[in-house]
Amino acid sequence: MKTKTLFFCTECGNETSRWQGQCPACGAWNSLAEGLAEKKKAPRGAGGAVAAKQTPFRLAEIGAGEEQRFSTGVSELDRVLGGGAVRGSLVLVGGAPGIGKSTILLQLCGKLQSGKVLYVTGEESLRQLKLRAERLGVDSEKLYVLAETELESVVEQAEALNPEMLIIDSIQTLYSTELDSTPGSIGQVKACTTRLLRIAKDFGVTTFLVSHVNKEGAIAGPKVLEHMVDCVLYFEGERSQSYRILRTVKNRFGSTNEIGVFEMRDTGLECVPNPSEMLLSGRPVNEPGTCVTCVMEGTRPLLAEIQALVTPSGYNSGRRNANGIEYNRAMLLMAVLEKRGGMNLAGCDSYINVTGGMELEEPAADLATVLALASSFRDMPIGENLVAIGEVGLTGEIRSVGQLDQRLAEVRRMGFTECIIPAGMRHRVQCPEGLKLLPAKDVRHAIAFALG
Repeated sequence: MKTKTLFFCTECGNETSRWQGQCPACGAWNSLAEGLAEKKKAPRGAGGAVAAKQTPFRLAEIGAGEEQRFSTGVSELDRVLGGGAVRGSLVLVGGAPGIGKSTILLQLCGKLQSGKVLYVTGEESLRQLKLRAERLGVDSEKLYVLAETELESVVEQAEALNPEMLIIDSIQTLYSTELDSTPGSIGQVKACTTRLLRIAKDFGVTTFLVSHVNKEGAIAGPKVLEHMVDCVLYFEGERSQSYRILRTVKNRFGSTNEIGVFEMRDTGLECVPNPSEMLLSGRPVNEPGTCVTCVMEGTRPLLAEIQALVTPSGYNSGRRNANGIEYNRAMLLMAVLEKRGGMNLAGCDSYINVTGGMELEEPAADLATVLALASSFRDMPIGENLVAIGEVGLTGEIRSVGQLDQRLAEVRRMGFTECIIPAGMRHRVQCPEGLKLLPAKDVRHAIAFALG
């Protein structure tokens, strides 16, 4: 019997009978992947029985109580989850191999005090998991481990144990016997996630799914996978560095773009309660080409150091490189500095870097980037006690930013005494004691403050 194949869109999950360069549903290019067609069977519930039909309820009849949260025992993980894990939620944890996904979840198992935890591993044997648990100091009587890749067996064991938390490491290793496709295929990932979603919602089991990432750094599998879960967490950082950042990309029960900072040690991941101090450690003093700014990551203000290097180029057109700041944004700021700041950067090689592996996305870091470039171009250092906060427009004006009061409080707490801010916000903020505000209207005004 000939096996029937279909083509699945990795962005939206749409199915077509033949390959096309562009998905007809969402318009994404080169997103169709071949997979085996699924066998059509009767819809089933969490335990394999035929799912019961649901009846609609009037909105006024539904209770609107607060979601039930509990602490995971890992303070930085509680922060990115919005104050703790929510019962019955489905959380997807992605990241590069060796970044620390399995480590933090295994540490969570050892620190959770409330109920039983079922840790399902499809990539390690039980002995390997035991050795890793001993290295991390995880020894809990409530932790149960299962080395299994068949979804139906995992569901059966989960229903028999009735854990408070279920951890799947990883979703790409699970497969359902109801499908003919191989583990990790689009159909298998969607089917397994759907079944685990029903377990989480029907039985109130908090479920964590570990997922691989592709070569672009995004979560592997169909894009619809991220829409199915309640929360998406990304582990960021270089394997050669000891610090890791856990970022919230999606959260139905809390704010997005929240981050948690960890340090990888021999005994596992340790929470970093003061990330600003970590990001500024080793900062050079009285050296040109460096400026500090304050950005908001969710509800947390963080101080970050932006470094720039501007040198004469040996070619007709200078080289450009930006690390930690979006490249096109960096090119825009260089153009503004050249046009409105009077600095000829066309014949120079320009490099921008954000220390500590941070990725700065909000425009509040524009002013510090411009000042770091100007400092390197003139070979003049910026004062070690000065911080710059503000968005830079195309006409060179410095525009206002949000949550400036929280930023200024963090700036003063870290010992800085001067801060360049947008001139339009001077009378709308409360200046902390010991901090001098320098309101600047445009780029030239800010450069005068920073470089005298």
